[in-house]
Amino acid sequence: MLAVFLVFLVVASSWLFMQRRWWLPELASIHGVDIDRVFLVTLIITGVLFVLLQGILAYFAFRYGAQRTGRARYWIRPALEKRFALIAGIIIFGVDVTIFALGESQWFKAWGPSPDGTPLIEVMGEQFVWNFRYPGPDGIFGNTDPALISSNNPFGIDKTDSLNADDIISINQLHLPEGKPVRLRLRSHDVIHSFFLPHQRVKQDVVPGMQIEVWFVPDRAGQYEIACSQLCGLGHYRMQGRLTVESQEEFDKWLREAASGGI
Repeated sequence: MLAVFLVFLVVASSWLFMQRRWWLPELASIHGVDIDRVFLVTLIITGVLFVLLQGILAYFAFRYGAQRTGRARYWIRPALEKRFALIAGIIIFGVDVTIFALGESQWFKAWGPSPDGTPLIEVMGEQFVWNFRYPGPDGIFGNTDPALISSNNPFGIDKTDSLNADDIISINQLHLPEGKPVRLRLRSHDVIHSFFLPHQRVKQDVVPGMQIEVWFVPDRAGQYEIACSQLCGLGHYRMQGRLTVESQEEFDKWLREAASGGI
């Protein structure tokens, strides 16, 4: 019976692995390749250890269960136990260090300093929408004041500053050029949200009172989901936006239309 179960488990796991129905959504960013590699290596390491340890546990439970006649023997050998504990500790430490090093290296690469000249887009999360702000044709953001934040002015834009005249505001619609790095400055003015682009492998909590920057390179044109992966209130389920990745020409056209009030 145990052998049949193990065979079924292996076959089912192999089928799911080949079908990739359990895996992450289709990749659409450059740094996502490394993120997926970290996931895969972590899964392989932990999966092998899980199957090995649970298999041993299942064997002993089956071999020496209450309905069996076999009796487990044990003895006390301090020297052997110390060697076993040392070897097990070295293996566990090595696995932990490997996973940690992989994760930290990719984290610093993805969330470290962006390339010089990377354009900036501001993101403001609120219950229950994503607001986006572009600097407009002049490439400069105007002044903002937290005291000016309201339901009609989520960024607290100071309308007396002439630099704000060409800034572009969009709600739940983020447009990015394909193959170009982009920097996002994330903020929230009510509760903790989590900015999540599953296809781009970007996920960052948005905390009130903090400005958190991330950057990435979208490398596949199309439309993708923008989600909030932090339970942020009763309307959390509908806090969704749309990311449009397009060619540089189409992106520039959209910016011109948005600056002229065409959207």
